[in-house]
This record gives sequence, structure tokens and C-alpha cells, in this order.
Amino acid sequence: MTGDERQSRTRGLSAWTTRRWLRVGVAASLVVLAVLGAAGAYVLGRTETLSSNLVDVRSPALTVSIRLEAAVLNQETGIRGYGLTGTKAFLTPYEEGVTEQETNRKQLAGLLRGDAARLKDLKTVQDAVTRWQERIARPVAAEPAGSPSPLATERAAEGKVIFDDVRAALSGQQERLREDRVHARDDLMSTMALRNWVFSAIAVLIVLLTALIFEGLRRGINRPLEQLGADARAVAGGDFEHPITPTGPADLRRLSSEIDFMRRRLVRELAVSEETRLRLNAQTADLQRSNAELEQFAYVASHDLQEPLRKVSSFTQLLQRRYGGQLDSRADQYIDFAVDGANRMQILINDLLDFSRVGRLHNAHQSVDLDEVLERTLSTMSVGIEEAGATITHDPLPTLVADPTQLGMLWQNLIGNAVKFRRPGETPKIHVTAEREGELWRFAVTDNGIGIAPEYADKIFVIFQRLHTKDTYSGSGIGLAMCKKIVEFHGGTISVDPAYHDGARIVFTLAPRPPESPGTHTTPEATRAEAEQAR
Repeated sequence: MTGDERQSRTRGLSAWTTRRWLRVGVAASLVVLAVLGAAGAYVLGRTETLSSNLVDVRSPALTVSIRLEAAVLNQETGIRGYGLTGTKAFLTPYEEGVTEQETNRKQLAGLLRGDAARLKDLKTVQDAVTRWQERIARPVAAEPAGSPSPLATERAAEGKVIFDDVRAALSGQQERLREDRVHARDDLMSTMALRNWVFSAIAVLIVLLTALIFEGLRRGINRPLEQLGADARAVAGGDFEHPITPTGPADLRRLSSEIDFMRRRLVRELAVSEETRLRLNAQTADLQRSNAELEQFAYVASHDLQEPLRKVSSFTQLLQRRYGGQLDSRADQYIDFAVDGANRMQILINDLLDFSRVGRLHNAHQSVDLDEVLERTLSTMSVGIEEAGATITHDPLPTLVADPTQLGMLWQNLIGNAVKFRRPGETPKIHVTAEREGELWRFAVTDNGIGIAPEYADKIFVIFQRLHTKDTYSGSGIGLAMCKKIVEFHGGTISVDPAYHDGARIVFTLAPRPPESPGTHTTPEATRAEAEQAR
């Protein structure tokens, strides 16, 4: 084989997949085992045939031949005794011998069926016995009893010669039958030895095939998979530059190449992700600085706005009390507008401060019994609830890890809205429910008020969004936006149930424990300003 032929054959074998290797190996093993199995079946059948021939034919045939000889000897003894004495009792062995002779002849003929040489020997014996019987036995047996037979004396020499022929025929038959039995036994022993060798070879071949299969699996599958696993673990451990080495059959090499392609792509993606992360970190730092500055500005601005606003509110109220009714009606209207604007500005600033404090100033997580929080909230709102004649009921509420102040603000806004937006001329009925939903608690505040149109279901949770004018319903438009911020701060969501049409149903979820999140940066100046405003 030339070098090019060897390289071509190597390339051809290297293109084989695991399935093809397994198919070829299994097919070759089955062919070899089938050949050895056929050989084993042949030697087993041959052993069975030879054993049956020895046990059922050759040995019984020799035994029957010996019994046939005994039957002929009994005949000769009886005839000789009867011829010498004339005593009729000597005919009994002769007659029994004739019967046994016929029985043994038939049995021997049946055993030797198909063996022309041994049947010929049997015929020679039968012819010799028949000639002796016709010349000696029957004529002597036909003589009258009581005295020696002259015919026996007369034919004594001839009878001896004829019976010697019978003996010779029987001896030759038995000798050949013994030889046949010896040959059959030798063939059986040789075949049994061959059988043992064949089955030993089968056992050795099975062991070799098993060893070859395990070694082939180890080299062709286990070792490449172990190499692939080691490379993958190295990559998973952080060594992303570690290459995946293709080894083994073609399909495993393709798998290794695809994994290595994935590794290279991940390296590129990680490089891009790292660059993006660095940019994002820089942007986050800038955003945190900007938020801190905005928070400081908001708190300082709101704090600084409080004092002049109080002055405006105080002096406009003084103007109203002192000069109310002394000027014309238009002046009284202008003063009313100024007082109302100052009061609403005061409320708006306080609501904005409360909105900004969610998750910042009030962030003391502890075990909170929502039943108690709701009862305290209802007690605080008792005046408004009694004026509206509202009926408020609730299911047993759970205990969660949360901020009690924020949850109080949540109940206050939701119950307050349900009472505020009641149907004219109808007693407000409000019901609070709670049920477990997977890992969260699902709450619903249901009322029989004026309801919320589906197109405004999302708009109402946006800060400063109002569905009614301030003259119809008071408020700053911050309440539901604050509820949304509180719920999301505690790991939940809030929405309007669009399927409820007999009023409004606000549905929200809360986690048993709020999610961990990094605290919001607050400057000391903003914190002090906020504390002063809280006082």
C-alpha cells in the first residue's frame, strides 16, 4: 500500500461517525458470532448423531448379535443331546433357541437398517444357520424319541463342519460390529473434542469482542467526551481563551467544533458586554450624581418654598378676614383665588414630598400585620368615613415583612379614593380581599363607586394625571402614583380590574419579603431638609 492510499484510507476512517463505528463493529461481531454459532451448532448436531449411533445402534447391535449366537448355541446343544439320547426334553432348548433366533434376527435387522455391509453379515449368518437347520437340526428333531438318532451319528461330521461355518459367520459379524462400535466411539470422542474447542473459541472470542468494544468505546467515545468535558469545565471556570480540541469520531469532532465556535462567539459577546458594562457603570455613576443633585435641589427648593408660601397664604388669609366685604365683589373673588391657590400649592408641595419619600425616608422593613395597619388607617380616616356613611369590610389579611408607614399610606390612598369617588345618593361599600397567588399575595380593593373607564386604566397611575376637575373632586393627582411606587417598592404590581363593572376594583400584589435593592443615595443636606419638612 502506497503512502497516498494509506492517507486516503485514514481520511476515510476519520470521516466515520460514532453511529457508523457502532454499526460496523456490531455487524462484524454478529457475523463472527454467527459463523462460530453455526460451527457450534454443527458440532453439537454431529455429537448428537454419533452419540445416538453409538448408544442406540452399535452397542445394541453387538449385544443382540451375542444373544443371537447364544440362541443358535442353545439350538445346537439341544439337537446334539436329543440325537445322542433320544430324550425329548432336549428339544425344549432347541425350540426356544429357534424362537429367540427369529426375535434377535428381526431386532438386529431393524438396528442395522441402512447399513448394507452389516445387513450382508446378518444374511450370511442367517444363511449358515438355515443350512445347518435344514441339514442337521430339523431332520434330527424329526426322529422318534426314546432312542439315539442314527441320523445324528451319520451326519455328525457334516454337522460339525456346517456349524463351524455358523460359528465363523457369527464371529465375523461380532468382530465387525465391535470394530464399528470402536470407530463410532472414536468419532464421538473426536467430535466432542472439536466441540469443546469450538465453544472455547467462542468464549475466548466473546471475551475479546467485549474487551475490544469497551476499549473502542473508551477511545472513541469516553476519552473524547472526557476531553470535551475538561475543556468545557476550563471554559466554564473562566478561562474563555481555552480552546476546545476536536477528538474522536466525526460527529464528536463536529460537536467540539460547534462548542468551540460558541466559545469564540461568547468571548466576542463578553468583550462587547464588558465594554457595555463599563459604559453603563460610567452612565450609572453620572446618573447617581445627577439624581443626588436633583434630590438635593428638590428638597432644598421645597424647603425654601415653604416659608414664602406660608407668608403668601397667611397674608392672603389676613386680607380675606380684614377686608372681606369692604371691597367690591371682584376684589373678594380675587382674594379667594389667591387663598385657594396658596392652599393648593401647600398641599401639592407636601404631596410631592410624600411621593419622593417612598422607599427613602420610610424604609424600615419589619414584620407587619396588615389587619392592624388597615385598622389604624381606618381610625385615622374615621371622620371622612362617617361623613360619607361608608361601609368598609375586609378578609383576614396576612403578615408581611414591609414598611408599615408606606403600607399605611397605601391603604389611606386606596380607601380614600374609594370613599371620595362614590356614586351620588348611594352608600359607599368597600371590601378588601387577600389571597395567596404563588409566591405573592394578591389584594383587591373593591367599591361600588363611579368606576374607572377602561381607556384610563393605565393613565390613573401616572403622577398629576386627573380624570376630573378640581372643582368636582379635590386632590393633586398623586395618590395612585404613590400607591404604584409603594407596591413596586415591595416587589409587586398594581392595576385596575377591567372585568369589574359595578364600581372600581384596584388589584395589587405584594411579596412576603421586599426584594433586595441598593439604597438610593441621599445627601445629608437633603435628608436634614426632609426631616425638617416631616416635622
